[in-house]
Amino acid sequence: MFQRRSTKCWGRFLGWLFLVAIIASGGFLFGLFYGQRAELARRLSDSQAVFLGRLTGIYQQDQQGRLISDIDFSLFWQTWDLIKANYVDQDKLTDKQMFYGALSGLVSSVDDPYTVFMNPEESKLFNEDLTGTFSGIGAEVGLRNDVITIIAPLAGTPAERAGLRSGDKVYAIDKQSTVGLTVDEAVKKIRGEKGTTVILTIARNGDKLRDISITRDTIVVKSVATDYDQTSGLYTITVSNFNADTEPLFQAAVQDIEHQKPRGLILDLRNNPGGYLDAAVAIASFWISDGVIVSEQFSNQSAIQSQHARGLAPLADLPTVVLINQGSASASEIVAGALMDHQQATIIGKTTYGKGSVQVVRDLPDGSMIKITTAKWLTPNGTSINDKGIKPNIEVELTEDDFNKNIDPQMVKARQFLLQEDK
Repeated sequence: MFQRRSTKCWGRFLGWLFLVAIIASGGFLFGLFYGQRAELARRLSDSQAVFLGRLTGIYQQDQQGRLISDIDFSLFWQTWDLIKANYVDQDKLTDKQMFYGALSGLVSSVDDPYTVFMNPEESKLFNEDLTGTFSGIGAEVGLRNDVITIIAPLAGTPAERAGLRSGDKVYAIDKQSTVGLTVDEAVKKIRGEKGTTVILTIARNGDKLRDISITRDTIVVKSVATDYDQTSGLYTITVSNFNADTEPLFQAAVQDIEHQKPRGLILDLRNNPGGYLDAAVAIASFWISDGVIVSEQFSNQSAIQSQHARGLAPLADLPTVVLINQGSASASEIVAGALMDHQQATIIGKTTYGKGSVQVVRDLPDGSMIKITTAKWLTPNGTSINDKGIKPNIEVELTEDDFNKNIDPQMVKARQFLLQEDK
């Protein structure tokens, strides 16, 4: 009897002990789980933390039904460390260089040539180009017969004062050969801080090579140039960029046109890479009094926002030719497309570049910036500019041989067309 009660008590004791163990284990596991959740919540609420998700699975579906993948961001730092530890020229590699390179790679992943990251130095040059103010020598540079050539020194600039002339061939910049350089690469080498010097090694009319030392200065380039030929009665407006100064300068040209009363107008947009949308709309509005100038089509195909003409259109009744070529892009294509669709001009030259997309620029805290494509341009008739460009009414070639001989058949055709139309 006693033995049976003792066994029963002992069994009951073991049962209670087992239950306590289960409760203790459960409490421990609950505490561990709760602690992890609390730590996760703390990390997510930390504004300084970089968190890209726990590796809960290879793939999962988001609420929109798109297939997404978790990311192991430690791969970035592993790659960073491997480069720093193993790259052959470690002494030439800086953290800032690697950081900006990583940002450039991130932006380039969208596979759009117009969505770009610009470091502070590149951002400064970008803003200078849009304002038309930079430090340099003040000369237009081109490539003729595969040689960097001075197209024209600008009036009152260091280039003109140093004696540079149109047609001078540049064989070296600061003693470094220009063989194989693109125009952009040559321009970047020639530009520099105000007060510094650059040495151009040039040849003129087959003469021997000689060095010309030029002290750089602040250069202000106006985006609009005009010419009135009284003999023919034709007025030419050349717009090199659509910058901050374009609209007021164009307005001044229109006032001169109203005074001169020419028989025809040539708007030269060749090699104009574009610029501000507002400037393009303003310029097209000098011909178009009412209606759409250009439309923006966003990622949602049905989301279209139109830019309309601004009113007066003082040039609406003036016979006009617009000159375009493969270097006419963006805002140039907007103006050419609007004048074509509204039948306000005859377009002559070659099909434009086809850069029909909208970019917004966002400044970043360290002076760098990012330019992001947000929409595509459509002409008033709904034609997409992107990749297709604006096809001229009259196609005229300007060959490399023409350029080297300083012959301009596109301008000749424009003048002939206007003079014949006036008869």
